[in-house]
Amino acid sequence: MRAAVAAGHPATVDAGIEILEAGGNAVDAAVAACLASCVAETVMTGLLGGGHALVFRGGEARTLDFFVAVPGLGSEPRAVELERLRVPFGTELVHYAVGIASCGVPGVLTGLDELWRCDGSLPWPRLVEPALRLARAGVPMPQAHAACLEMLAPVMTMREGARIYSPGGKLLETGDRLQQPGLVGALEAVAEEGPRSPTLERALLALMEERGGLVTAEDIERYRPVWGEPGGVEFAGAEILSRIGLRSPLSVLARLEKVDPLSLCEALRGPVHDGGGDTTNITVVDGRGDAVVLTTSLGLGSGDWLSGLDLHLNSMLGEADLLVDEPASGQRMPSMMAPTIALDSAGLVLGAGAAGGTRLRSALVQVIAGVLDEGLSPRDAVERPRLHPVGDVVHLEPGFPDDIPAALEASGLTVREWPSLHHYFGGVSVVTRSGGAGDPRRSGSSRHPN
Repeated sequence: MRAAVAAGHPATVDAGIEILEAGGNAVDAAVAACLASCVAETVMTGLLGGGHALVFRGGEARTLDFFVAVPGLGSEPRAVELERLRVPFGTELVHYAVGIASCGVPGVLTGLDELWRCDGSLPWPRLVEPALRLARAGVPMPQAHAACLEMLAPVMTMREGARIYSPGGKLLETGDRLQQPGLVGALEAVAEEGPRSPTLERALLALMEERGGLVTAEDIERYRPVWGEPGGVEFAGAEILSRIGLRSPLSVLARLEKVDPLSLCEALRGPVHDGGGDTTNITVVDGRGDAVVLTTSLGLGSGDWLSGLDLHLNSMLGEADLLVDEPASGQRMPSMMAPTIALDSAGLVLGAGAAGGTRLRSALVQVIAGVLDEGLSPRDAVERPRLHPVGDVVHLEPGFPDDIPAALEASGLTVREWPSLHHYFGGVSVVTRSGGAGDPRRSGSSRHPN
């Protein structure tokens, strides 16, 4: 399988490719690409978020949980109100809860540290270099990120965010340069002090104290990434391995006998509040056939940034879709992230992951089915129109055959047709034996090393 990187921004892809070309392995490239995404894709993710990874190395697959944890260890409970927002997400109004009290214990840097220490090969400072260059130069806003910023402006321009995303009072547009000078100092500290940077920790705890947040020094000290085993099902002649979490794609693929819109709707349907926290995914395959699929997120983001460091806090404690049980201090928040690989008798067939909250599963299932069952190229599988059912309503992107809406309605469903491909329907990054693809809905990209 030829080496490749697929991700949600060309600059993220370039960072991973640079490390592969420098002799790094899939883990090195995924770590560097993730750090770069926390500069280039800050509408979607950041260093103070959380994530999940699936690592396929030496013929074995493992998952790594470095998602956000529930804070509050070693402190008295604080009565801090969440801030309620209604955000237009395409044609849908979605309710969010943000503010300092929505921030959980971050895990991205701790997770990247664990990946690198276990399986990395290049020095840690080398992996930070691509992200640091991006922070110094600034990053042009691609169309999908500018459109997402427009939707999320109510939170992205709160407090310190206005200077970053609305300089001079004008929201950044496609082609404008995203300047985050504070990230230079943040990444220099990460390169020099290591992923568990005392500089970043002090700044985070100072903001918690100032604004009444819940994360404590004990929370940070006790946080540990957790290795685990993926679940698996057979589908289209391959073994699909994926993290087991909220709304896993495995259960859908296990019962998907035919790949057509009606069958997909039936397999995917289920009661769910259709929220839309933002996420990004990176898929890396190296020349040895090892792979890392890594998904990270800030949720929507709390609307608070670390002073002088331009680091946005996560808002996972305000994500209604994740609050399935009463949260307890120290526990991991649930997640819908589903880094996934497929294997056959010859080895790795594909690596794929997706962004998109509750739409993550439907996007991932449709791309995997397109590649494995229908024989589509990765680009065709990612770019073709998608559907997403919510209860008795089916959201459809344009491009389905004319008879599909009528057939869905005849089955008792209500069809809501969208005018164009949209960020709402998730963002998939996939690498296969025939190439890779990043999702145009998120201005994604993919390429091979030289």
